[in-house]
Amino acid sequence: MQNNKTKDDYKKELPPELYHIAFEKGTEPAFNGKLYDNHEKGVYKCAVCGDELFSSEAKFDSGTGWPSFFDPLSQEKIETKPDESLGDMRTEVLCKKCQAHLGHVFDDGPEPTGKRYCINSISLNFRKL
Repeated sequence: MQNNKTKDDYKKELPPELYHIAFEKGTEPAFNGKLYDNHEKGVYKCAVCGDELFSSEAKFDSGTGWPSFFDPLSQEKIETKPDESLGDMRTEVLCKKCQAHLGHVFDDGPEPTGKRYCINSISLNFRKL
């Protein structure tokens, strides 16, 4: 982890639900997250380390029940890795700074990128502009 904290440090600091999703790669139920239906202008930050990850300008309604974005603020802010945990090949999205699991990215999003970053709402905090 690039910020020198261990998973044990995070386990002591974070609420159990956030720790489970961020470091045990859980998923919150669809249509229940605090930000899936947020339409305000602002920036979505990592709920673990506070790094700014997504802009409301890139958010769209994917109909999936999770916040969805067609692009991160910068590719330098996220990391992607192959994920075969459910038997299907998916691409996991992590916060590059703290390595928290955010969700997955799919190739069925809108233009201009064609990507859908499907992110757990609990993994994000929102800063209104």
